[in-house]
Amino acid sequence: MCELLGMSANVPTDICFSFAGFLHRGGGTGPHRDGWGIAFYEEGGYREFRDPHPSVDSPIARLICDYPIKSNVVISHIRQANVGGVRLANTHPFTREMWGRPWCYAHNGQLNDWEGLPLGTYTPVGSTDSEHAFCFLMGELRRAFPEPPSNAARLWQHLHVLCERLRGLGVFNLLLSDGVYLYTYCSTKLAHITRRAPFGEAELSDAELTVNFVEHTTPNDIVSVIATEPLTHNETWQHMAPGELLVWKEGEIQARFSAE
Repeated sequence: MCELLGMSANVPTDICFSFAGFLHRGGGTGPHRDGWGIAFYEEGGYREFRDPHPSVDSPIARLICDYPIKSNVVISHIRQANVGGVRLANTHPFTREMWGRPWCYAHNGQLNDWEGLPLGTYTPVGSTDSEHAFCFLMGELRRAFPEPPSNAARLWQHLHVLCERLRGLGVFNLLLSDGVYLYTYCSTKLAHITRRAPFGEAELSDAELTVNFVEHTTPNDIVSVIATEPLTHNETWQHMAPGELLVWKEGEIQARFSAE
């Protein structure tokens, strides 16, 4: 299985600490050697890096650790290939435009009968079940909402219905964002932690690295990190329930939808 990493913050924040532990799972402490990627929403723009090589050995991954890009929303993925070859086109995260915004998506899991999912506006570039599911998801959202809905909760509810449909095909853990909201959907496992004042120290589980967040934050900062497995061993992470969708904005949960 692949692994996911996401962040939602109320101030531009770098993800260097969490990513330093996460990248070790890509061929170091974990078996996910088939590519990795990371996307940043920053100052109204979008920037992404993707590499079909193991993240633990990737010069691009080291660049991310050494170049603290500050962002309000981050989505990252390390891949263990199940469907589709190891190549750049099959490397997450995937991106499509809707309503003039770049929507970013990463998926952990494997789906059955995914070729039968109808496609509309969006077409896959690669050959993975993940990207096909993304194109289906985006097409269904755009069909239901040709224009951005005035009531965002209607979109969130519909997204949850679509995620539940995809969960019916297999394992479907998801990170999705339009740069304003971060959506996290749990099929089997996702965990999250919200850091706010009073800040303390955190120790990575996959690398010998400790950070004292007091030295890097202000009392008003709120930063939430979401991952397939907790990244630190001295903090309390919350585990999402199967079928649960969380909607995040500026580090806080805005809405929660549960399985029927």
